[in-house]
Amino acid sequence: MRGTKPIREGQKRIVGPAFTLRFVPAREDLATPASWASPISTRGAIEAMPEGAVAVVDAMGITDAGIFGDILCARMAKRGVAALVTDGVMRDIAGVLGTGLPVWCNGVAAPPSVAGLTFVAWQQPIGCGGVAVFPDDVIVVDDDGAVVIPAALLDDVLAMAPEQERQEAWIMEEVGRGVPLPGLYPMNAETQARYEASKKA
Repeated sequence: MRGTKPIREGQKRIVGPAFTLRFVPAREDLATPASWASPISTRGAIEAMPEGAVAVVDAMGITDAGIFGDILCARMAKRGVAALVTDGVMRDIAGVLGTGLPVWCNGVAAPPSVAGLTFVAWQQPIGCGGVAVFPDDVIVVDDDGAVVIPAALLDDVLAMAPEQERQEAWIMEEVGRGVPLPGLYPMNAETQARYEASKKA
């Protein structure tokens, strides 16, 4: 997902099911204090989030209106939400950091969400950072950013990933020994044969 950067360095890698939220452009008749008490509100969505979920928020990449501040993040942390991921920005940054909720976002802005956004739904398919995200897709976040594993592909990824990690660790060992990259990465047939032989050794 583009524009989903860790809000601070050293946040641990987190994996969890996506709980999706969606904003649309602001409209004056919807940006009112009464809307915050509506059943369809960010407050209502937070109360529906299960423990361990990764909240994924479609803010359409808007960077001049913060989607959440310290109070909403504090409630998410209290509910056991694992992390918040958005292609938008946060506000009340000192307070957000103080909640301990791990956040991946596209920066910080002082104005509240109503300055440019209207919240419309949760647990629907969304687009976040240019990527389609469906409820319960698997989200992985770390210092590099955020990625989505479609729920239907999870078993395939789990089957293939350990071998990919082993292969790349072996390539790193070869690089450390001074082996040139052409034919090593990606592997040609000769290198693949050496790798397969190393697994048997």
